[in-house]
Amino acid sequence: MAFVLFTLTAALPSLRPPHCASPSAACQHGNRGQLTVLYAAVCLLAIGTGGTRFNVAALGADQFGSARDQDTFFNWYFVFLYASFIVGDTAIVYLQDGVSWVLGFSVCLSTAVASLIMLVLGARYYRMPMPKGSPYTELARVVVAAVRKARVDVAGRVQYYLGDGTVVDSGSDGAPTKRLGFLNRAALITASEGTPPGGDRCPSGWRLCTVQQVEDLKSLLGVLPLWSSGILISVSIGVMIGLAILQALAMDRSLGPRFKIPAGSITVCSLAAFITATPVLKRAVFPLWRRATGALPTPLQRVGLGHVVNFTGMVAAALVERRRLRVVRAHHGADVDAPGWVTPMSVLWLIIPLGIMGVGEALHFPGNMTFYYQEFPKTLRSTATAMAPLLIALGFYLSTVFMDVVRRVTAWLPGNINQGRLDNVYWAVAVMAAVNFGYFLVCVSLYKSRK
Repeated sequence: MAFVLFTLTAALPSLRPPHCASPSAACQHGNRGQLTVLYAAVCLLAIGTGGTRFNVAALGADQFGSARDQDTFFNWYFVFLYASFIVGDTAIVYLQDGVSWVLGFSVCLSTAVASLIMLVLGARYYRMPMPKGSPYTELARVVVAAVRKARVDVAGRVQYYLGDGTVVDSGSDGAPTKRLGFLNRAALITASEGTPPGGDRCPSGWRLCTVQQVEDLKSLLGVLPLWSSGILISVSIGVMIGLAILQALAMDRSLGPRFKIPAGSITVCSLAAFITATPVLKRAVFPLWRRATGALPTPLQRVGLGHVVNFTGMVAAALVERRRLRVVRAHHGADVDAPGWVTPMSVLWLIIPLGIMGVGEALHFPGNMTFYYQEFPKTLRSTATAMAPLLIALGFYLSTVFMDVVRRVTAWLPGNINQGRLDNVYWAVAVMAAVNFGYFLVCVSLYKSRK
């Protein structure tokens, strides 16, 4: 539906303002109806992407029984996802900018229809769990039931509800764990309740929950500190993407006498590095790790390595920018106010930090996805696969806030970056990444696996 509207806005003159012949001319803006159609398409695209992209990841992982196969699936899922980003950032952009916006959106519409047909045709072959209602309602019941029993005395021998009319004594197998002990009250059987009757759910689920429901909420809350440690990684990625485009605009983008790399396409290097690094890590690096340690790296160990590589990428970006500024000063470029002045330094230097960042993403994004999927209860598998993209979203929003703060507080980001200190911005992000890695290690040391 989104791409139907996008295609129509490009194809029908009534859904877009008239063509503006010259940037200096007084161009007519879109009217309210045209903007309504455009923003409706954007909203539909956001809703559709949020509802499909990572639910597809959960659905795909559900087809495999072993954790190792699920881990492999997530690696290849991200490879194909990033490959699609490359196609979108190069081929589709070329079609829209160089041939026709109608053609570009029509290709997107065709691929969306083809993917929908493939999904429908394959649906009968998929292994799919039966729907059991909203898992968030079950989590809310645990909180409400625990609050209601906040003043109940739990000293001595108490009983907890397992479901189906079954109870268990405190301290016995099947009793709730001691972490976040306040939530255990939700499954506590009080004198007024007695032994609940059989059934999958208590008559009053807002007063008495099962031990499994309590443990499901604990697993979600226990993951949140580790999850929060990934936000700054996404912040650093967002900062590097934005600044790399600014640097590319001020550098020599020529490849031969006739071709010039578009500044906005330079970040494709990071996507390509991700795709290249994933099979190399899987087939070469991880087997060497197993030879040295006796086991393959766990998802959290891969995430930790991603933190280290991400920090290295920030340092590399700072060093490349420092070299560019030296070239600028050598040619007195900082004294030139012309916005089109190009630093006599190849844009290919940016491949180094962007490539390192892509390798870091190949470590921590699939590692995060696998970790959440394996640690979350089965009822929250779709939520688990959405945790990684939530990191990306929060990180990119906060990277914008960070850049705005830097622009207001320092003189590192003036209108002419040749007169600024982008290297200091990278150094600041590198310091934050180092501190954040320490926070990650603390969270790992305190985390107790659900298994």
